[in-house]
Amino acid sequence: MTIDEATQEARRAGENASMDRLVERLAELVGGKASVDVVFGQPIRHGEMTVVPVVRVRWGFGGGGGRADEPPAGPAAGSGGGGGVAADPIGYLEITGDGATFRPIGTQYPGAALLLAAGVAAGLVIRAVARLRRP
Repeated sequence: MTIDEATQEARRAGENASMDRLVERLAELVGGKASVDVVFGQPIRHGEMTVVPVVRVRWGFGGGGGRADEPPAGPAAGSGGGGGVAADPIGYLEITGDGATFRPIGTQYPGAALLLAAGVAAGLVIRAVARLRRP
């Protein structure tokens, strides 16, 4: 490889650095927002009781890139990125003169253990019915 070819390859490698900086900057901005204020909502006072909403917050980012320098396509590059945030209410803190209590909010969807138990129970019932129907 000549010096010119090596220089061009180094320049091409440096061109993707702007995408890296963009993803890093986005992660810093969103990561800086992931604080206790995001998890605990503003207190709501009603008489002698104060309620503080509690949520579970998840976020993530990803990025990638590619390059194809093989003929006949010639130099090509691609990059992309994405991210997401999810916040789910999980309960609330109930604060009174007697102390504080965390009150969980039930999930709308059954958990994996319940689904597994329901599947096993359904299998046992079907098996029992099949045995009863045998001549």
